[in-house]
Amino acid sequence: GGFSADEVIRKRLLIDGDGAGDDRRINLLVKSFIKWCNSGSQEEGYSQYQRMLSTLSQCEFSMGKTLLVYDMNLREMENYEKIYKDIVQYNSVYFFFLKENSIAAAHEKISECKKQILQAKRIRKNRQEYDALAKVIQHHPDRHETLKQLEALGKELQNLSHIKENVEDKLELRRKQFHVLLSTIHELQQTLENDEKLSEAEESQETQMETEAKQ
Repeated sequence: GGFSADEVIRKRLLIDGDGAGDDRRINLLVKSFIKWCNSGSQEEGYSQYQRMLSTLSQCEFSMGKTLLVYDMNLREMENYEKIYKDIVQYNSVYFFFLKENSIAAAHEKISECKKQILQAKRIRKNRQEYDALAKVIQHHPDRHETLKQLEALGKELQNLSHIKENVEDKLELRRKQFHVLLSTIHELQQTLENDEKLSEAEESQETQMETEAKQ
């Protein structure tokens, strides 16, 4: 007969790790490697190389997370087994004390077991929070990369400051040149006006002399 639903799910998990798409990532990595081998240009090869690095990082992160979860589960199983043994022991003590009419002592043991169970739950919750925090940290750049970016921005800001100073110097020079040009134009205009007045005076004098000569 065919496979049952449980067998299909079990085989899928065996192939796909923890169900996070590891088989798809591996297939994507193989395809990227083949494209990289057959890449026709340096730009295309570099792009495929970056994709392979990204896929490898995802696979390594998924594998590391799986190992951490597996190790955490083993420790939790050991802890739960210990708690279970303690509970069995405390239950035996409880029934013994009941038999000996020591109900108060049995309740104290039960309370201690409850505290241990609550502690185990807190430990598991903390581990889950640590895992979520690790995912958030993974998406942020490290300190070295941030300092590198700040250094690059500082150099760019310094370069822009030099450019601004050069532009201001050129603007000041053009302003002075324009002022000199305006002064020269004004002086030339005054000279032309004086020459025109002098020419009109000479023409008036000549006209008067011609009129006196005719008389």
